[in-house]
Amino acid sequence: MPGGPPKLRITGINLPQPGFRPAEETGRLLARYCERFNVPFEYNAIVIQNWERIEIKDLKLESGEFVAVNCLFRFENLSDETVDVECPRDAVLSLIQKMNPDIFVQGVTNGSYNSPFFVTRFQEALLHYSALFDMFDATLPRDNQQRLHFEQELYRREAMNVIACEGAERVERPETYEQWQVRNVRAGFKILPLNQEVMKTLKDNVEAGYHRDFVLYEDGNWMVQGWKDRIICASSCWIPLHRSC
Repeated sequence: MPGGPPKLRITGINLPQPGFRPAEETGRLLARYCERFNVPFEYNAIVIQNWERIEIKDLKLESGEFVAVNCLFRFENLSDETVDVECPRDAVLSLIQKMNPDIFVQGVTNGSYNSPFFVTRFQEALLHYSALFDMFDATLPRDNQQRLHFEQELYRREAMNVIACEGAERVERPETYEQWQVRNVRAGFKILPLNQEVMKTLKDNVEAGYHRDFVLYEDGNWMVQGWKDRIICASSCWIPLHRSC
């Protein structure tokens, strides 16, 4: 760019983890990477358990900045109305709206296993995780180390939390992307159309190099991904209502 690269400032928000400081390590890795390309860089880490308590001043926004908010698969760990009347999900969406971002990118796990009723929750969780394990069986050998890591360290922990925990102890609370559509619109956002060139490239890649049962398509400006007839996740881009596309 004329005058050199612009300054990049990233605010990373994370949950506290005993004995480990992921936010600090992330800042160091990003700083070294930007240094390689002579990009001025600043990292601001916010480590907090209750994200709804973050205030706009904590984000250190500056006038004239291009503001991008990127939240991939983290909203599902925030409590909803069934746990807290002052819904943390809506509070965080309100904070993002106050930030007046130039773009808000959201990726969500598409799940219906957030019911307060155990049987319903168990049935939906069974369908969701069965699709994931079926996908693994079709694409990876059972002794694949990456597969074992996902099964043992990620999906096992998630499934146990969904099935065995109630109230505030249950932190895996996904909603469908249609439900997130309603939340986002209610919070003052409008969805942006997907880039059709990017969508075509992704679809071509899936058809050319992926298993035939992988699914990728567009639904109401959401890019949805799944396995066979099960939608696993969805992604979309948003801006505040008062901004022009």
